[in-house]
Amino acid sequence: MCAQDVPITREGYEKLRQELEYLKGAKRRELSKEIGKACAHGDISENAEYDAAKDAQGMNEKKISELEEKLSHASIIDDKDIPKDQALVGAKVKLKDLKSGREFEYMLVSEIESDFALGKISITSPVGKGLLGHKKGETIEIKIPAGALQYKILDITR
Repeated sequence: MCAQDVPITREGYEKLRQELEYLKGAKRRELSKEIGKACAHGDISENAEYDAAKDAQGMNEKKISELEEKLSHASIIDDKDIPKDQALVGAKVKLKDLKSGREFEYMLVSEIESDFALGKISITSPVGKGLLGHKKGETIEIKIPAGALQYKILDITR
């Protein structure tokens, strides 16, 4: 990850912080118990349970390190300092696809909190970049690898 600050919503920051707290606390204790149980079975040199528990512990420590790195570069955005009528980080943008007529909503977030399944798209994605700075009522065209998307911005909320 880069060394510059990454804008993040307070909600996104808290979610990452809580996940880190869980991984460092309850998850570490759970994995430690699993390793202890596996060791109790005797010779660990040929113990698949022990190997699996150690692998899980390693993955947990890697995830902890990644989350600590993300949080160290997170800069919580303050909604009161951001224009409410523009598609910027933290804004929910209601769109209408001009080709299909379908309406949907995205929340613009930083890369570290994006989750397409939850409708949170990164401001570094092609669609996120294309929406940035636009206002309600505007019609925009966003170039993506598969062609071009045409949207009308129906609403922007925070």
